[in-house]
Amino acid sequence: MRYISAAKRVISDLSSDGRGKILLAVAFGWFLSISVRMIYPALLPHISDAYDLTLTTAGLLLTVLWIAYASGQLPGGILADWAGERPLLIASSLLAATMLALVIVADSPIVLFLATALFGVGTALYGVSRFTILDKIYPDQLGTATGATMAAGDVGNAVMPPAAGFIAVVIGWQYGFGFTVPLFLVAAVGLWATLPRQPATATPLREYLELGDIVPTLSHPAVLRGTALLVLWGVIIQSFMGFYPTYLIEVKEFSAQVSTALFGFFFALGILMKPIAGRAYDSVGVRVPLLVIMSAAGLALVVLPYVGTMWLFVLLTVFASALLGFETIVISDLTQRLPDGTQGTNLGALRTVYIALGALSPVLFGAVADRGYFNEAFLGLAVLAGVVLLIVFASIDY
Repeated sequence: MRYISAAKRVISDLSSDGRGKILLAVAFGWFLSISVRMIYPALLPHISDAYDLTLTTAGLLLTVLWIAYASGQLPGGILADWAGERPLLIASSLLAATMLALVIVADSPIVLFLATALFGVGTALYGVSRFTILDKIYPDQLGTATGATMAAGDVGNAVMPPAAGFIAVVIGWQYGFGFTVPLFLVAAVGLWATLPRQPATATPLREYLELGDIVPTLSHPAVLRGTALLVLWGVIIQSFMGFYPTYLIEVKEFSAQVSTALFGFFFALGILMKPIAGRAYDSVGVRVPLLVIMSAAGLALVVLPYVGTMWLFVLLTVFASALLGFETIVISDLTQRLPDGTQGTNLGALRTVYIALGALSPVLFGAVADRGYFNEAFLGLAVLAGVVLLIVFASIDY
């Protein structure tokens, strides 16, 4: 009863003063923005068959998606500082819907890769603005609000990839993407109706393009450390998410339905993990939650190649899902360390770095797997998890 009462109190606080509708609109937009990107790994076997892609080329498609997403972070942050978050979040939803339509009608690998890149850029506009607008609306509950929003993304990740996988088997992989297009339009309308209008800035855009303050800010030791942690986390989670369903099908010989169900279960656990991680950050800080998260994930990655029964994969998926709480904690800490006025620009630059570097991992992971070292690739991720633990453990101000 105590936990239920605490949960009700948190919900009441987040909903006070009319903020609940704003949080729901932002959360639904993120629900789509991230979950549709997660449809790609679920449909990767179907896309590979349709376009005769190798594992390396399929990994390159995921790398293109995430590099494009990374490349839009800094421009998105600059535009958020200049124009405000409201138009950026709405534009992101509309642009994503348009680019997904192009993915659906792609008739060659070149068009598929181009459309995927443009979709990544479109969703990138959502990346920074959702953090900075929550910081404005929930200055004293940023970790909790961020965790709730990111948990909404995991609701989508739990539901959308399995749904898309089912649709792909029954009708065709294009329809696995197609059913999401009208949902993006609904998100755009919801954001337009709920987000507060912000006064136009009198500062010319060219002044926001002067990025001289970025290097001093991002070179601060605490920011550098947080960025390094996010880079390592990005490499681990991008590779894991990108190839977990394919690994289960090709190496462990599970059916496509079972593999996408486990993939959805991984994200379903994040529905709890991210709010808990956000609350832990608000309550006890950074260090202890990160040590717990990466220890659990590292254990799962070490054991993964050596198990073969379904119930053990369910258990390992539970441990691996700890990864989903990592970004909530680190990004909340970094957001509050960045200076007001250029918060969006600095956060956009930071996200460009760690998302872009993390995005290189799927093509490298795929190349290793193509050479028959799928299991060893996962063990390499476990080593990186150990590096993260060492950095966090050695950080005296966490």
